[in-house]
Amino acid sequence: MAALGDLDLEALDFGAVAPQEFARIVKGLPGRRIAELMAGPQRRRVLDEVFGRMHTLFKPEAAGDRDALIRWRITVSGLEPGADDDVYETHIAAGTCTVTPERTDRTPQLSLTMAAPEFLRLVSGNASGPTLFFTRKLKVNGDIRLAGGLTYFFDIPKP
Repeated sequence: MAALGDLDLEALDFGAVAPQEFARIVKGLPGRRIAELMAGPQRRRVLDEVFGRMHTLFKPEAAGDRDALIRWRITVSGLEPGADDDVYETHIAAGTCTVTPERTDRTPQLSLTMAAPEFLRLVSGNASGPTLFFTRKLKVNGDIRLAGGLTYFFDIPKP
């Protein structure tokens, strides 16, 4: 793969990038560049790819018999005024993780809200949930114990 400075993120096929490579890309990019990427037209494509892979990185043995709905709200700070946040829901139940690419009428046990750059850092193993929470870059509403253990339910790549 090209050096990060030469990488054309807008044209990158994120579906063809392995999780470990994605983690390396996110780690090597300055926050400003990640924010630019996630403020552009490829934002939803990147988010869809990340959420679309969650079921493949899910560790059912770690989740046990837990049944939980998690709502993720990825904020649009920096995007055009009036733009809507992106909302996804993950449902963990019966040893599976299913993703809905929108808000439903169901009541989540946990809601997580963060800007897109922080979300990419979190899911790529380049940031920790507690650090984001304590620096007020991650808002948690609901089951705080579930929030604290959520990263153990997924095989998060090591950058």
